[in-house]
Amino acid sequence: MTGINIKQLQAFAQVADLGSFRRAAEHLNTTQPNISARISGLEARLGLKLMERDAGSVRLTAKGESLLPKARSVLRSLDEFVSAAGDDALFDGVMRLGVTEMIVHSWLGHYLRTLKERFPNVLVDLTVDLSSNLSTALFNRSIDLALQSGPFSRQTSGAVELGSYPMIWVASPQLGIGNEVLSLGDMAGFPILTHARGTLPYEQLSQHIKGNREVRVRLVPSTNMAACLQMTVDGLGIACLPKSMVVTEIRAGTLVPLRYLWVPDNLGFRARFHKETAPSYVAQAAEIAAQVAEGSV
Repeated sequence: MTGINIKQLQAFAQVADLGSFRRAAEHLNTTQPNISARISGLEARLGLKLMERDAGSVRLTAKGESLLPKARSVLRSLDEFVSAAGDDALFDGVMRLGVTEMIVHSWLGHYLRTLKERFPNVLVDLTVDLSSNLSTALFNRSIDLALQSGPFSRQTSGAVELGSYPMIWVASPQLGIGNEVLSLGDMAGFPILTHARGTLPYEQLSQHIKGNREVRVRLVPSTNMAACLQMTVDGLGIACLPKSMVVTEIRAGTLVPLRYLWVPDNLGFRARFHKETAPSYVAQAAEIAAQVAEGSV
């Protein structure tokens, strides 16, 4: 045997993907010196220079570029070998998961519990952010799996539909506007709490308001939907939010649905990942997300 081990190949592939020894160490849940030692050991065993390192950047040599697909093939074969054993507890590692706040406030807890039962030795490193930021993180390899809403300017090789989530207008019952059909003029009497600028709901709401120039409406965008939800419960404005995010509050009577006849388009969600480089448990985690989400749409 060559004496080359799986950890060396994992380090090689991760540094190649991420362009950084530090980020590869974070991804593999180890230290930067360990990654450096693995790469150095691999290069010494092969008698080849695989990477050029300078001033915080890393680039593959011509030989490194030619050997990278072979390393990926070995790692993919190992992944298939573990899958064929039929015991998901054999998988270990860290899965960097990115989700939007809507998922946090609807089915994230159920999803994480299901993942833990299925893959007990896979750690989940969670990021909660705007969908646009999750896309950036996915393409710079900071996360492995994004559960996010569209539209998507860039496509991924792995994508699983998570359903379409309707929007609903809500307010605190203390505002006393939950019974009759409302006009935009009625709505303009209150601040409208909404998603962050640049999101689909915000852009559609802005366009809707611009279509009626006689009514002056105050929009209050927020990057923190939990704060937006709480402000609505506190009677500080009205809001248009995903229905699944406010079910508990409506049942508890702390929010009431409003009868305004226009709403933004449903939010379409997907689980997105890079199929060609992700471990098989990432693809399975995407399918699990679809199963969990099905009951919440």
